[in-house]
Amino acid sequence: AHLEAAGHVCVLKDTFDFESPSEIANLILAENCEAALALHLYRGGRLLQGHRIPFGVIFGGTDVNEDANQAEKNTVMGRVLEEARFAVAFTESMKEMAQAQWPHAKGKIYVQSQGIATTPNAAFNWNTFLQRSEINQSADNLHIFLLICGLRQVKDPLYLVDAFSAWHQEEPNVYLVIVGPEVDPVFTREVKAKVKRAAGVRLIGEMPQEDLHAVVKNCFAVVNSSVSEGMSAAILEAMDLEVPVLARNIPGNAAVVKHEVTGLLFSNPQEFVHLAKRLVSDPALEKEIVVNGREYVRMYHSWQVERDTYQQLIRKLEGSTED
Repeated sequence: AHLEAAGHVCVLKDTFDFESPSEIANLILAENCEAALALHLYRGGRLLQGHRIPFGVIFGGTDVNEDANQAEKNTVMGRVLEEARFAVAFTESMKEMAQAQWPHAKGKIYVQSQGIATTPNAAFNWNTFLQRSEINQSADNLHIFLLICGLRQVKDPLYLVDAFSAWHQEEPNVYLVIVGPEVDPVFTREVKAKVKRAAGVRLIGEMPQEDLHAVVKNCFAVVNSSVSEGMSAAILEAMDLEVPVLARNIPGNAAVVKHEVTGLLFSNPQEFVHLAKRLVSDPALEKEIVVNGREYVRMYHSWQVERDTYQQLIRKLEGSTED
């Protein structure tokens, strides 16, 4: 949207749809592409190497937290950075980690946090959603905790399932709903099998963004239990929608969630349940977190600032010489 607003024509493609760089070469020819922007150095950037079109890259959390630790992937990403005209990191710490890994990229890494704009579907029917999730709506003061993640190991969607299930058996009005696309098919089977046996835990497939935002707005709290995270858009969107956040205490989450100020951080499943119970029983705490969270997103995750940055950076891809 930012680039199209500046008059550029964009073709949006999923890296998973491409087997090899030659397929990218065909795409570049077919669409007459003059420049490219890749999200994830490894998953996206490596496909753009050697095509002689200028490109920029955006670091994903997986790049610096996971893939950088594998020698082969690390080398590939280093080469991508040599060829890229610019790279964007979401946080200062992400930039520092990247510069430590690939010192040659020092001058071309920019920090731009994710800009957040939420668009909940006003026509969304919450009761229908609860029915579809097989949640007993008559349970008075229902508390739905929402975990939004693609089903892959790094997101660790099963981390809280046992502890949550035990809590649900004590208090039948609490539910954990996991929403997201089936990224890793083998792992997805494991998640489905586990959730099927867990009382009070539900699994819902991928949803359109507007519907998901409506679900967030209606739920009690948004949860993140990832093993590692770059910058969780789901957390920031929850803050924007004035919903409290409970996040696993990992560097990517701790960078945006300040404990007891903009959200709550937990280090194990037992602590999660303790904090969740506290949030349920303390409306003043909930209100304070929500007010602070929204203020934080407005201040540090401005959609307009992000727009300005990318409209500036894209100019580095115009013309054949380095800007």
